[in-house]
Amino acid sequence: MGAGAKHRLVFVDRLLATLVHLRHAATHDVLACWFGVDRSTITRAIAEVRPLLAERGCTVSPGVRLRTLAEVVDHLGANGKTGIIDGTEIRVRRPAAGRKDRDRFISGKTKQNAVKTMVFTDGDGRVLFCSPTRPGSCADITHARQSGLVTLLADGPAVEILADAGYQGLGAQTGGRVITPPHRKFKKNAPDWYEEIHERQRKAHSSRRIRVEHGIAHLKNWRALARHLGRREHISDTVQAVAGLLSHQQTADLTSARPM
Repeated sequence: MGAGAKHRLVFVDRLLATLVHLRHAATHDVLACWFGVDRSTITRAIAEVRPLLAERGCTVSPGVRLRTLAEVVDHLGANGKTGIIDGTEIRVRRPAAGRKDRDRFISGKTKQNAVKTMVFTDGDGRVLFCSPTRPGSCADITHARQSGLVTLLADGPAVEILADAGYQGLGAQTGGRVITPPHRKFKKNAPDWYEEIHERQRKAHSSRRIRVEHGIAHLKNWRALARHLGRREHISDTVQAVAGLLSHQQTADLTSARPM
């Protein structure tokens, strides 16, 4: 005989409640009224289903999912595709007064309390991977190094990874696999011909990298990632669950759009 309270919601209802919570940021109280159960039942259902969704990984083709950064690098190398990385921030509640790590969540960019995740897409903007979150004060390049990306690229297959200026320095550490915008050789009084060439190169790089911004925008369409009002220890599961659901939809749309 098993111990513990029995579920008042079947699995399909628990899954539906979790999806509505992630997509529309519906509160547990609202969902409890909708399903006719107690608020604690909804809280327990979401806590059980959300990690399961996060563990599914990102779908790249029917039956093929990427769950780790190593699998993403191998996938890009095996298919000869270009990857794009960028960091994005998600606003969170301010930690309680007196906590030692309170200032770690203040973003240097937005000056707000946030967590940061590294988004990995392919050249078409399809989400391939979202890393576990780090406090908002963590720099993009530090996040990439702590995620093991440098080692995977240096020792792995020859792939091309596009990144913005926040990742400058990774190219030298990965044998040129990470490509960032061109450096400015003249900080003052640059010749007109140099300004023209630099601007053309910068725009060419930006036009190739813009797809990751589209992928991030699709992620932020899920209200749970527009601003996270729950506990910060759940945000990594939330990010990876949404990434998996979005990638599944993107792959399904791409498959249905292909000619028979």
